[in-house]
Amino acid sequence: MTSSPTIAGIGVPAAAETPPDMSKIVWASVLGTVIEWYDFLIYGTAAALVFNKLFFPTLDPVAGTIAAFGSYAVGFVARPLGGAIFGHFGDRIGRKAMLTLTMLIMGVGTFLIGCLPTYGQIGLWAPALLVALRLLQGIGVGGEWGGAVLMVIEHAPPHRRGLYGSLVQIGFPAGVAASTATFLALSSLPEADFLAWGWRLPFLASAVLIGVGLFVRLRLVETPAFNRVKEESAVARIPLMEVLTRQPRTFLIAVGLKVSEVAWVYVLTVFSIVYATGTLGLPRRMILDAILWAAILEFATMPFFGWLSDKVGRRPLYLGGAAVSAVCAFVVFGLLDSRDPMVITATIAIAMSLTHASMFGPQGAFMPELFGTRVRYSGASLGCQVAAAISGGFSPIIASGLLAWAGTTWPISIYLLVLAVITFAATLAATETRHLDIGRA
Repeated sequence: MTSSPTIAGIGVPAAAETPPDMSKIVWASVLGTVIEWYDFLIYGTAAALVFNKLFFPTLDPVAGTIAAFGSYAVGFVARPLGGAIFGHFGDRIGRKAMLTLTMLIMGVGTFLIGCLPTYGQIGLWAPALLVALRLLQGIGVGGEWGGAVLMVIEHAPPHRRGLYGSLVQIGFPAGVAASTATFLALSSLPEADFLAWGWRLPFLASAVLIGVGLFVRLRLVETPAFNRVKEESAVARIPLMEVLTRQPRTFLIAVGLKVSEVAWVYVLTVFSIVYATGTLGLPRRMILDAILWAAILEFATMPFFGWLSDKVGRRPLYLGGAAVSAVCAFVVFGLLDSRDPMVITATIAIAMSLTHASMFGPQGAFMPELFGTRVRYSGASLGCQVAAAISGGFSPIIASGLLAWAGTTWPISIYLLVLAVITFAATLAATETRHLDIGRA
């Protein structure tokens, strides 16, 4: 007597399951992730362009910029909280419900930012409310990523998890492109109009986008891997505690895998705006164009690296990405200092793919594969979001502070080098995961 065949390597009898419609699953996950990242990232662009003037006007320009980036970083501090909360319920109730809830939370927070009165209208209440809504954004996006990638890779064929996971990751550059393009479209407004009402439009548009995203996501079905855990009564009672007490080494590896690429992407897409327009005196539109092209290039490079990770493994790509990141730390700023629009555009576009896409693409499969199904949402989400809080949200502040302190970019290069070394070491400590059966409890 032969055993029943299984689908996607997850141990679910084929007779009991209909093969998943991967195009529908991927589309719903990607669309929702694009909207979530758009909501989260327009804050960074606004922080670099207008929040120092509208919410922190009593500070000098440098201090105001650092304060605006501080409010930006608050969202990253909240991301581990979102990862912990939604990871817990995602591992106990299911992936689908959490995806819907995180999108709703993010949308409300983003829309309300667009409605906020400024410091000139309500005084200190303005930055206080801005920080509170940024916290709400951070909690939402903190729970979003883990659910989106799990919804895809737990449905995907085992030999294509890297590719399908990287398609979800495209939501990030798509969000960068959408948020940057929105502000580009508004850059032709007179400065007074942009500061008065133009900056609000990208935030208010979130209401429409969230409605579309919710409609698509509500049509998804739960993953076979999580259904199997429920059927076997193997649901973890407190998933986060199980991760921290039984898999602390794996958790720390997950954090280390993230710290370099997440710092690089926010240095290139947020700090570079301030550096180019402030220190280098370049037009706002020029640097936004460069970031837009960098995001568009990642539409191709991110799935390429995800596909490649299915062929050669996750670890080789991470080791290569960390090594290249260490080199780029001492190359990128010199090229930006050329003030040549073509050189700056090529530099940001190529650097973003080499330091970010090379690791972020495979990460959609690699990080969740490190954990068993019963704690996968919690482990992957918290590992990712702790790293994002440590080196992602604070990187624009750290870079701005180091530049103000030294008057040059070499300390920023040292900072990025240290993070690349941490990621390289974490990759060496990790095991290869591309052949693992991720249906294990």
